[in-house]
Amino acid sequence: MAPALQQITDRIRAAAADGTALRIRGGGSKDFYGNSLDGELLDTTGLSGILSYEPTELVVTVGAGTPFAELEALLAERGQCLAFEPPHFNWSQNTGATHAEPLGERVKDCGTAAGSAATVGGMVAAGLSGPARASFGAVREFVLGLHLINGRGEELVYGGQVMKNVAGYDVSRMMVGSMGTLGLITEVSLKVLPVAPAEATLVFPLDQAGALECLHRWGGQPLPLNASCWVHDDTTSPAQDLLFVRLRGAAAAVDAACRTMLAEQPGQRMDNAQAQADWELCRNQQLPFFARPADPALALWRLSVPQTAPVLDLPASPLIEWHGGLRWLWAPLSTGPALQAQAAAHGGSATVFVAAHADSTRTGAPISLQDRAQVAIQQRLKASLDPHGIFNPRRLFDAW
Repeated sequence: MAPALQQITDRIRAAAADGTALRIRGGGSKDFYGNSLDGELLDTTGLSGILSYEPTELVVTVGAGTPFAELEALLAERGQCLAFEPPHFNWSQNTGATHAEPLGERVKDCGTAAGSAATVGGMVAAGLSGPARASFGAVREFVLGLHLINGRGEELVYGGQVMKNVAGYDVSRMMVGSMGTLGLITEVSLKVLPVAPAEATLVFPLDQAGALECLHRWGGQPLPLNASCWVHDDTTSPAQDLLFVRLRGAAAAVDAACRTMLAEQPGQRMDNAQAQADWELCRNQQLPFFARPADPALALWRLSVPQTAPVLDLPASPLIEWHGGLRWLWAPLSTGPALQAQAAAHGGSATVFVAAHADSTRTGAPISLQDRAQVAIQQRLKASLDPHGIFNPRRLFDAW
């Protein structure tokens, strides 16, 4: 066993013996996310490195503490990528100050965390995907297997390095989005994909209803839709409602789609360099929309709904991604019950993503599961993998 892994394993066994809570942390880029930050810091950055990479098999295995900027650079050398575009959320790079401000007391014990790089383990534990998620799927679709240390200090292996290797519960994918509450991930095997040979971004002046109608219509056609973003842009005078649609695929397919869509709906094709920069800002929540408003009572809400959901009755204009499936909104915490009820009425959910106050150590609106079956499975997994409740207490749910 490598020294870094041995040290972490010994720390977990000692914590299990004396009931010490541990807060698992890689680069710290997502400390703003979740219900609370409790427990002694357990750093995973020592578990770093590319363990194996088979470009022809489209599989890479890396240590959980590996900065995924390093992983993306390696993949780019071979013309490959993480197709779900995980956000980096490197605070020092966030010119919109979206996540630098809400951290407050959270970063006091993190040293130089504000300049830290997001890690692969944190990417899996948080389960967050970027603009292309609507087309390629979420993080869990790309996790083939992983190693973890459970709450007893035992090393467990789930999945592997091939697509079809699971019987029963797919525990490796259930770790995605668990926020470190089930175990400490030590290494991950991921499916990667080739970079698309061609790309284009189209922009259309459309109100929200018109944008959703177009996205629903185009979604039913054989078009290489990859990502979309609708926003009320009040940085211009006069303000504009704009729909951005990114196409990726074979050059002929992308060019044909541009002609079809622009013939159906007036718009224009953006310069690729500018568009790529804007999508990167969207991916990392650095667009002007995500800059913290002047009103300190506002929190950033994340509404996940079916792509076919209509325009929702919201207290402010949202930013819409994933062809209508993801809607971001700045609103007070007091609107939570109404937002959650409205999202639930359409088969979705609403949670706070960034806390309302800079000194908050919790979101103020717990992440929750509405499906009782899912709750029961999560509780059984927690009891099995972390029987002493030492990992990231109250980070995911208030109860554990």
